[in-house]
Amino acid sequence: MTEQLAVAVLGANGRMGAEAVKAVEAAADLKLVAALGRNDSLDTLVDAGARVVVDLTVPESTEANVRFAVEHGMHAVVGTTGWDAERLGRLQELLTGRSGVGVLIAPNFALGSVLASAFAARASRYFESVEIIELHHPDKVDAPSGTAVRTAQLISAERDAAGRPASPDATTSERPGARGCDVDGVRVHSVRLRGLVAHQEVLLGGPGEQLTIRHDSFDRVSFMPGVLLGVRNIASHPGLTVGLDGYLDLGL
Repeated sequence: MTEQLAVAVLGANGRMGAEAVKAVEAAADLKLVAALGRNDSLDTLVDAGARVVVDLTVPESTEANVRFAVEHGMHAVVGTTGWDAERLGRLQELLTGRSGVGVLIAPNFALGSVLASAFAARASRYFESVEIIELHHPDKVDAPSGTAVRTAQLISAERDAAGRPASPDATTSERPGARGCDVDGVRVHSVRLRGLVAHQEVLLGGPGEQLTIRHDSFDRVSFMPGVLLGVRNIASHPGLTVGLDGYLDLGL
């Protein structure tokens, strides 16, 4: 029998963390060795022999959690937001010289969402206008979502590579926030509404036509196949990977 991969979940008492615990426990090739809450000691990860740490905590603690994992030779699969360029830079520096350790920072683990963002980025090469609307439950603390930021960055890179100018916009006066926020030249609008879970649509417009690429997560269980994909593949992706698309053969 193949040896089970030892996995620990941080943020196990949260909604995402609780789903991750159930998903790992249900996987025949994985073994849940630790499920830590807010005040639990990270030393438990070492004592439990964790090889992969899944971080689904909060932005205030995620960097310290990942640093601990890397310093102790553990891979980290991270779904917590708050990883700006400065934090990513520090993590990249930390990983230097630790060639066998991998870290995956994934703004979204839903495979459909990852694919939708990749498709939208490629499609944006061919349209004059592009904007993003992301819709989430009102308990979400960050806006715009990490997924929307990642999508906007992918779109911006594709449009720059294709020599596409910024989307046309004749607005000269507006109330603050009316045009959303600007992420690398792409307008992003955030909706917070009770009853929603996680949803995003990219609107692409050209003369006489519009293409809408939308993804909907109706339940947090939708994120678990991506979490498990990351856990199972991280050992073969040493160093830092941002975005689950880095683990997918999209052929784009």
